[in-house]
Formats: sequence, structure tokens, C-alpha cells
Amino acid sequence: MMKHAVIYRYQLPIDSGVLLRHIPLVERVGFIVKLSCDDKIGLGEIAPLPEFSRESVDDAGLQAQQVLTQWLNEDTVDLETVYPSVAFGVSMALTELKGQLPQEGNYVVAPLYCGDLTLSVQKLMGISGQKVAKMKVGFHEAIREGAVASMFLEAIPDLMLRLDANRQWTPVKAVQFAKSIPSSLRERIAFLEEPCQTPEDSLVFSRETGIGIAWDETLSDDEFELEQKQGVKAIVIKPTLLGSLEKVQELISQAYGLGIEVVISSSLESSIGLNQLARVAHWLTSSTTPGLATIDLFKMQLDKPWPNCSLPVMLLSNCRITWQQSTQ
Repeated sequence: MMKHAVIYRYQLPIDSGVLLRHIPLVERVGFIVKLSCDDKIGLGEIAPLPEFSRESVDDAGLQAQQVLTQWLNEDTVDLETVYPSVAFGVSMALTELKGQLPQEGNYVVAPLYCGDLTLSVQKLMGISGQKVAKMKVGFHEAIREGAVASMFLEAIPDLMLRLDANRQWTPVKAVQFAKSIPSSLRERIAFLEEPCQTPEDSLVFSRETGIGIAWDETLSDDEFELEQKQGVKAIVIKPTLLGSLEKVQELISQAYGLGIEVVISSSLESSIGLNQLARVAHWLTSSTTPGLATIDLFKMQLDKPWPNCSLPVMLLSNCRITWQQSTQ
């Protein structure tokens, strides 16, 4: 049995307006793992997200070499103690290699509000079926953002709006935001991700305003345990920040057992990783629109195009190989 492992390093330009916790991001850097066993191939993406992942890109790349060396020599890998981005990327490659990742994907995305209300409304009006959109908040004055969210909801009567504050608000500002949205519109806020700087304050916010919340960053906290708590409507899973596919599956099972919605979301992966996330979303969370509307933040795709995306495509073979080994 011939086994081969390759790590490619990619660098893709990002739209100049993308901010991560107020820090500009001009390019996305990461690795694609390619595993081969006889005539079977599996890909996985390892791309720590700046400002969110604990590991650096370089640290993840070095650790990936160690994990893949173990796979080549022992045919098994321990993904419990490695960086989340490495665990997810390697687990995806292994799952695809074994033929266990379904081909069908959920490519229906929740469009991300782009700052242009008219354009965002036009995009959503062209979508048949359930209309779901996402809006980032916490960048500007809270009352102003509440007014924009209200206009968005008023413009599309059947819209369910997901909001994401990334823990940017104090409890006072979070309540200011909520009070600027008429109570008649609040029921069409699907959830608000991480409104406050602590989970405790976010739970209080939900009780006081009636707006449901979702855990995102909280899922990566060391002491986090998923529990059924008043106001918690959903969890937003970014596998690159969480860990292996097995860990993702376990958390999804826990959430569904508690009656909590699960949204599979992107950590600005390339089109390779994004396509795989769409397949995971269809497989494990088929009834929910995933949060994968990030391809338009790139200026270029990687090897496997996103459906109906006109951005140019760079082939994986044009990326630099940083490491490779074979065994028989």
C-alpha cells in the first residue's frame, strides 16, 4: 500500500475592507493537506484565523508535518492534543480519503450585509424560499446599528436576520442596540452571536431584551460545557477554531439533544475548505442554512471553485510545497 502526504502553502488576496477585530486583513494564508493512499485522495485545509485562533500559521504548519509523519508510519493519528486548525484539516483529509464525506453540499448561504442596504435587499429578494441574512454589528454606534437592522427587517417582511457582535459590546451598549429595534421586529432576529464581552453578560442581555443569543467564541473557551440555558437559541460552529470533525459531530449531537440550533460557519477558508464545509453542513445540519457567505471577501479562489462564483481560480499545483513524504 503506497501512502503519500503533501502540504501546500497558499496565499490568497483578500478584499481590502475586511477587518478582523478591527485589524485589516489583506491576504489569507494557510495550508492544504493532500493525502494519497493507492488511488484514493483526501484534501483538508489548515488555516488558523488571525485574531481568533490561538496558533499561528507557521506553528500549525510545523505541527501538521508531525501529525502526517505519524499517519504515514502508524496509519493512525491522535488529534485530541493538536491545534484546532490542524485537527480539523487533517480529519477532513482522512474522512475524504476514506470516502466518508458525502459529495452533496448545502450551498445556500445567508448573505452577509455589505453596508449597502439597497444592494443587500436586492440580493435577498432574488432568493426563493426562506430568507436568512447575517449582519455584523459592534463596529459603529450601537443605536445607529440598531436602526440599520430595523430598516433591513422592515424592507423584507419574511427575513430572519442573524446578528454577530463578536463580544464587542458592554452590557449598556448591547441594551442600547436592542432598544433601538421595535419589539415587533425582534421576533425576526434569529439570534445575536456573542453580544457582550462575557457569556454571563450575554445571558443577562437575552433575559432583559427577549433577543435570543448564540455561542460562537464561547465554544472555544477552556471551561465551556454546552448546557440548556434561557435565551441560548443556537451555536455557531467554526470547525477551524474548534477541532476535529469528530469533535464537531459530538458537539452537534449534544446541541440537538438540548434543542439548540446548529450553524456551520466559515473561518475565511479558501474555496477548497469552503466547499468541504458546505458538504459537512448538508451532512450534519441539513435543516439549517450555513454561514458560508465569505467567498466574495476573496479576490481569488483556490483549485475548487465555489458554485456560481466568477472569481479567478488559482490551481493547487501552483502553490508552494512545504513538505512531502511517502511510504510503502
